[in-house]
Amino acid sequence: MGFLLDEDAMPRPFDLVVFDIGGVLVELARFWDGAAERAGLPFPGASRDAFDARVAALPSRDRGAVDSESYYVLFAEASEGVYSAADAARIDAAELVAEQPGIGGVFDVLDTVGVETVLLSNVNDAHWARFFAVPRGDEEFPTLLRARHRFASYILGMMKPDPAVYRHIEATTGFEASRILYFDDSSRYVTGARGLGWAAEVIDPSGDTAAQMLGHLRRLGVID
Repeated sequence: MGFLLDEDAMPRPFDLVVFDIGGVLVELARFWDGAAERAGLPFPGASRDAFDARVAALPSRDRGAVDSESYYVLFAEASEGVYSAADAARIDAAELVAEQPGIGGVFDVLDTVGVETVLLSNVNDAHWARFFAVPRGDEEFPTLLRARHRFASYILGMMKPDPAVYRHIEATTGFEASRILYFDDSSRYVTGARGLGWAAEVIDPSGDTAAQMLGHLRRLGVID
């Protein structure tokens, strides 16, 4: 005699979905020069490569080595008079464009099936503050506020793909690696997560990121 299976009782393939923010949930102006164009402050002249090298040598905000206000001063100094600290702040602000279209629907379906959500980002203090400004009803990034857990590299003092970052997520949320699905636009970070037993998928930020994630969720049996 066979047994009828209650479909609602079937185990979920994952209990936790982890999202990168920049590129996956939020559209970015790629690199500082793209942000400078958006801010109306493109770098002039032929010394751009030298400036890039000086910027790359600055302390890492994403690792928490320097706060954004101090970084803007250093960025201005690295520009050798091209930019002021106020210009640097404008360029930094212009890097964040808007939420990717449709990502609220991704959170909707995960809420429906009872899967928890996490944000994990290599990010600085200024961008994090904008992501999670006190709710007023006109938030720039309302969907981000729906995530149950939020992890920022500048607070942790470590960055993806350091294995300690992924293990910290497991320890803090209480979920084993095999129960976690991760979306990131960096193949390097996805590879790092897979090496520790997470399921992970690369999301192309130039395409419809919500559609990509919903496709993976259906293919993996997280949603119908």
